[in-house]
Amino acid sequence: MRGKMNSQIIEEYNRRPKKWFYYLLIFIILLAISIWSTSVVHYHGVSEHGALIAKNIFTGIFHPDSSLIFNFTETGLAYLLLQTFAIGILGTLVGAIIAVPLSFLAATNLVPNWLAYLIRFVLMAIRTIPSFIYALLFIPVVGLGSSAGVMALGFESIGMIAKLFIEAIEDLDMGVIEAMDAAGATTFQKIRFGVLPQLLPDLYSILLYRLDMNLRDAAILGLVGAGGIGAPLSFAMSGYKWSSVGAILLGLLVLIIFVELISSRIRKKLAKG
Repeated sequence: MRGKMNSQIIEEYNRRPKKWFYYLLIFIILLAISIWSTSVVHYHGVSEHGALIAKNIFTGIFHPDSSLIFNFTETGLAYLLLQTFAIGILGTLVGAIIAVPLSFLAATNLVPNWLAYLIRFVLMAIRTIPSFIYALLFIPVVGLGSSAGVMALGFESIGMIAKLFIEAIEDLDMGVIEAMDAAGATTFQKIRFGVLPQLLPDLYSILLYRLDMNLRDAAILGLVGAGGIGAPLSFAMSGYKWSSVGAILLGLLVLIIFVELISSRIRKKLAKG
């Protein structure tokens, strides 16, 4: 009996789909794409002047400018980091305020498919434009400064927040809502006790993740005059003030680590309920 069973197993194993051809084909395609991609990269080596600049960069970064670190005026590192943090926070909130209602209109389990796919197309169009381009578009409208940075990050955040929140909405346990409907619950009660408890942890996690990304983007937007620490960083690099660059990068590192530690603790609490 056992021998017959083993022979059946071996027979079924021999009849399994042969997928090695597909794996080989995928490998060949990826290899061809990689080889083709290298054709556009032209490396000419590091010149003597470039090696000297690289040495100065690393020396300056590991010897940050203490006068910039301990400057507590509006031109100091602390104020610039605070401004960058504020731009990231407000940009995330602006994006969430717009993205959350659109997410409900783009969820196929709540609205007709034609409306959901129409809203998704709009969100995809918003998501294709990087924050750098949004900043260049908003600067002529609201002027130089942090307002343009907030609007740029806000619009860029809409696409990603909505995309992730739509997935959370479509994973809702509709059985809970149907049970509350059968019990005679009002619409407000169904939203308050059936929908929000399921969605809020996911929403908080998405916003924390987006905030982490926006803080990095906020540092870049200053390069085009959209506020934050990017402009001083650009000026320092243009003037070959590598110790100032080191101080600014050190401040950004501390800020990102601080936000990451706080967001990780919040995510753990959300996961535990």
